[in-house]
Order: sequence, then structure tokens, then C-alpha cells
Amino acid sequence: MTALSVSVDRAQSTKTFVSKLTKFRGLKPREYAAIKDCLEEVSDSVDRLSKSAQELKKLGRAGGPEYIWHLSNLQTWVSAALTDDSTCLDGFSGRALNGSIKTSIRARMTNVAQVTSNALALCNKYAGKY
Repeated sequence: MTALSVSVDRAQSTKTFVSKLTKFRGLKPREYAAIKDCLEEVSDSVDRLSKSAQELKKLGRAGGPEYIWHLSNLQTWVSAALTDDSTCLDGFSGRALNGSIKTSIRARMTNVAQVTSNALALCNKYAGKY
């Protein structure tokens, strides 16, 4: 499924971006902590989406017990990745963390969440057929 591939690529790109932010000098302790937490969340998201892409390859014949098992795993991991994306953004809520770093991370994570949400919707629609 192409939507899942796009999600993995965007999440990986965002992980690289957030990782670079941890090396910025002059970060306030709270900014650094939020960025580190976000890096952990987006790393988890990449892992879950990658597992989902692998699981998609194992689906097998539609309607069989293995098919349902693998599809359920895929849905669970994509949903968990979406939660990771949201959790990252939660770390930047409030007025204490304003500025270009927050804006940059918010834009990228929102995009990752959108493509991941699309992938989940397609998985759920596909699952609904069986």
C-alpha cells in the first residue's frame, strides 16, 4: 500500500529533522527535553510504521485466519504510530515553547500524522471488505 510507504518515508524524514534539532546550541532545558521526547516518539512511529509495512507483505489470502491476524496487527501498529505523532506534539503545547522550533516540528509532525491517518483509513476500509 503506497499510503503506508509514504507514511514511513515522512516519519523517517521527520525523525532525521528532529534529531538534528537536538544538536542546536542555546536550547532552553524545556525545549531540549521536548525535542528529545519528540525524537523518541517519532522513532517509535518509524518502527511501528516499518513493522506495518512488513506485516502488509504477510497478509496472504483474503479472509483466512492468518489474513485477519496480520491485518489486525497492521491496524494496531498504524494506530499506535498515529498516537506517537500526537504525543510528540503534546510536548510542545503551552506558551513556554513558542518560536521557530515549535513551528517547524508542528508542521512536520502534522504532515506525518495526516499521511499516517490516511494510511489507517485505507487499512480500515480494506479491512471492512473482509
